Amino acid sequence: MIRVSPVPTEGAPALSLEVAWADGQFVLIVTDRGLVACGVVDKEVMDRFGAAIAIARGTPEHPLVTTDDLLNARIADVTGKAAALGVRAGMTGREALAILSS
Repeated sequence: MIRVSPVPTEGAPALSLEVAWADGQFVLIVTDRGLVACGVVDKEVMDRFGAAIAIARGTPEHPLVTTDDLLNARIADVTGKAAALGVRAGMTGREALAILSS
């Protein structure tokens, strides 16, 4: 199952992508400036490409499945470009989205 839907922001438009299959799932939010994503995204790869990425991580007991899960999760890691924009570990996905959509 793949679901794409708009995510309300105070700034530029954003879209969420929720993908699920029999044994797993991932979720991310795309903005013009970067992504708020679950742990499926590899920070080191994205750093090499100069992408602004804020990464939250679920657990097997509490996976990040929906856009709301991601917005309410705490950011665990950020790429250098995201940090340069002001995104920090510890903020919520919603706070990171506000920065990346501004």
